[in-house]
Amino acid sequence: MLKILKVLLIIIFSLEIAHAQSGKIRTIVIDAGHGGKDPGTQHSKLREKDIALSVTLKLGKKLQENLPGVKVVYTRKTDVFIPLHERAAIANKNKADLFICIHVNANPYSSKLSGSETYVMGLHKTEENLELAMRENEVILMEDNYKKNYKGYDLSSPMANIMLANYQNAFMKESVKLASMVEKQISKVGHRSRGVKQAGFQVLWQTAMPGIYVETGYLTNSTDKKILGSSDGQDKLADAIFKAVKAYKEEKEK
Repeated sequence: MLKILKVLLIIIFSLEIAHAQSGKIRTIVIDAGHGGKDPGTQHSKLREKDIALSVTLKLGKKLQENLPGVKVVYTRKTDVFIPLHERAAIANKNKADLFICIHVNANPYSSKLSGSETYVMGLHKTEENLELAMRENEVILMEDNYKKNYKGYDLSSPMANIMLANYQNAFMKESVKLASMVEKQISKVGHRSRGVKQAGFQVLWQTAMPGIYVETGYLTNSTDKKILGSSDGQDKLADAIFKAVKAYKEEKEK
C-alpha cells in the first residue's frame, strides 16, 4: 500500500508541475453526482441525481457559451450510473485543469439546516464532515469489482479517509480559492453560505487537478428545496458556479 501511495504521489506532483507551467484553464470536467441505480439523497419527489444533472448541464452550457477556448467534459449527461473511479479517470484522461462535482445535501435530523457548502479534499475537521464523506463514498459498494478498484480502501476507517487527503495537498490552495469563489456567488442567489470545508471524498482523491465538491443546498429545508426543485433555481445555482469559475480563470490567467 505504501509503495502504491508513493507512486501516486510522484504522478500527482508531476502533473501539478505541468499544470503550473501552463497557467491556463483549457479543460473543465463537471461531475453530476450519483445517477442510474444510485439516486442519492431524496425528499418528496425530488432526487439528488436529477437535480445534480440539471445543474451540471446548465453549468456546462454557460461555460461553453461564455468561455471560448475552454473544453467542457461531462462524466455523465444522462441518468446513468458511473463508478467513482471512472469519474476521476475521465478527469485525468482529459487532463482537466478543474474538476467540479455537483451534489445536493440533506439532513434527516433537522429541517433547519440550510445553504450551500463547497468541499475540497483534505483532513476531516469535524465529525459531520467525516460522516458526510463516508456516506457519499458508500456508493463504492454498488460498483462491480469494487474490491479490486479500491484495493486497500476501508470505508469504515476514519484513518483511511484521512490518508486520502494527502493526495490533494498539491492542489489544496487552488481548490480552496475556487471553492471560496463558488460560495461567495451562491450566497447571492438566496442561499446561505455554509462556507468552504474539507472532507475525504473518494472522487476528489483520485483526480490530479484542483477539484471542488459543491453541495448546492438541503432538500430537507423548505427554502432550499424551492430553489433546488425549480428550473429557475437550478439555473441560478449553475450561473453562480459559472461566475465563480470565470472569476477564477481570469485571476489565474492575469
